[in-house]
Amino acid sequence: QVQLVESGGGLVQAGGSLRLSCAASGRTFNSNTMGWFRQLPGKERAFVAAIDGSGGDTAYADSVKGRFTISRDNAKNTVSLQMNGLKPEDTAVYLCAAEGSPLTNPQDMRVRMTSYYWGQGTQVTVSS
Repeated sequence: QVQLVESGGGLVQAGGSLRLSCAASGRTFNSNTMGWFRQLPGKERAFVAAIDGSGGDTAYADSVKGRFTISRDNAKNTVSLQMNGLKPEDTAVYLCAAEGSPLTNPQDMRVRMTSYYWGQGTQVTVSS
């Protein structure tokens, strides 16, 4: 059974930083795009960032470019999101996502705004 488990969320002041991590189990995703979405109550999930299997190709939402950095460690089957310069509008539940097919690239994930496997999410709250 595939599981994606997020960690690293919390409460931070505006301008601060957080690092989210997602640990995958049940299968390896070394060839597959992984990414992060975020969601507010009653709202649709919004794409944040994605990275391909090699780590050489990434995609970001315009709202986080230059502030967030996605990375992965294939030896540990993990993907991380370093979030700097946090703003109150970054407050959301952040969900880890992983593609089931190695054919899906980060731009596909950004455009389609969906994925195959999902974590339960971790809350990020940014106070002003």
